[in-house]
Amino acid sequence: MYQAAITGSGVFTPAQSISNEELVVAFNAYADHQNAAGAEPPVPHSSAEFIVNASGIKSRYVLDKSGVLDPEIMHPILPARPDDAPSQMAEMGVDACEKALAQAGIAAADIDAVICAASNHERAYPAIAIEIQQLMGCGGFAFDMNVACSSATFGIQAAADMIKSGSISKALVVNPEICSAHLEWRDRDCHFIFGDVATAVVLERSETAKGPHFTIRSTRCATEFSNNIRNNNGFLRRTRLGQIEDRRDMQFMQEGRKVFKQVLPLVSQHIADHMADENLQATDLKRLWLHQANKSMNDFIGKKVLGRTPEPDEQPNILQDYANTSSAGSIIAFSKYSNDLMPGEIGLICSFGAGYSVGSVLLERAG
Repeated sequence: MYQAAITGSGVFTPAQSISNEELVVAFNAYADHQNAAGAEPPVPHSSAEFIVNASGIKSRYVLDKSGVLDPEIMHPILPARPDDAPSQMAEMGVDACEKALAQAGIAAADIDAVICAASNHERAYPAIAIEIQQLMGCGGFAFDMNVACSSATFGIQAAADMIKSGSISKALVVNPEICSAHLEWRDRDCHFIFGDVATAVVLERSETAKGPHFTIRSTRCATEFSNNIRNNNGFLRRTRLGQIEDRRDMQFMQEGRKVFKQVLPLVSQHIADHMADENLQATDLKRLWLHQANKSMNDFIGKKVLGRTPEPDEQPNILQDYANTSSAGSIIAFSKYSNDLMPGEIGLICSFGAGYSVGSVLLERAG
C-alpha cells in the first residue's frame, strides 16, 4: 500500500472578466425589452447590491463576455471548432495541467492516468481526458467523469485510490469548467452565479515527491439523489419539428432555498464524520478549502465545523473574483491559499453540489 500525495496544482484563468455592474446593465436592458413586449410576469431588475448580498460575488471570469453582455444574445459566443483542432475544454485543461506539472517538477510523459472531472463536458465522446492525454504526451490511460460540483474531489479520490493500490504511480486530475455556457443569463435569480476556469492537481506516491507537498490522509465521498439542482440539457435533448425547444429546464436550475436548507447539514455532518473517523478535532484544522458556491453557505459550514466564526485565512474565499466555478472552486482556493501551511499542519478540501454530492479530502503538509 502506497501513500498518495498532491504535489502540484495549477489554475487557468480566462483573460476576460465581467463585473457585477457590467452584468446588471446588460440584464436590466434585457428586462426592459421583455417588459416593453408585455412579459408576464414582468422581469424584475437586478442590481450589484442584490448580487453581493445573495452570493458574495463581485466579478467572474468568462471565455466570452460579448455575447453575455449583449441583451439580444445573453449567452457566450463560443464558435464550433473543427474536429482536428483542440477542444475548448482540452485547451483550458492543458494550461492548468502544465502549471501543476511544473510545480510538481515532473514531466507529462511520467503521468499514468488523466481524469477530466467536470460538471459539463462539451461532447459525449471521445473523452476530453483522452484528448488532454494526447495533447500533453501523457502515458497510461484517461477518462472523463461528472459528479457536478463535486467532480474534483471525486476525481482526487479515484486517483488516490489507484495510487494507493499500486496500479498507477502518478495522475493528473483536471477540471475545466465552462460554466457560462450552461448558465441561464436571462434569469435574475441565477444570472450572476457562474464563471469559467480550469484547475488541475498532480497526485503521486509521496515517496517520489520532489519538494513540499500534501499527503492525502484520507478521502470520503457521498451522494443523495435530489432534483433541486438540475440541468436537462443532455444528449436526449428534446426537439419539436426538428428544432431544439427553448425550454428553461435545459439550462442550470435550482431551488435555492431548498438547496440551502438541505445541503448545509449534509455537508457539515459529512465533514464532522470524516474528521471523527480520523480522530481529528476542529482545533486540528489549519484550513478549509470549501466549494465556492455561496459565501453565506461557506460561512455557515465553516462555523459549524470549527465551532466558531472562521478567520479569513482559515477559510479563504475566491468567490468575489471568480464566482461559482463548479468543481474547480475548491481547487482554486487550495492552489492560491496553501503554500503557507507548515509541515504537519492539516487542511480539508470539500466540494458539494448537484446530486446531491459531497466529497472531502484531508491533507497534511509534508516536506
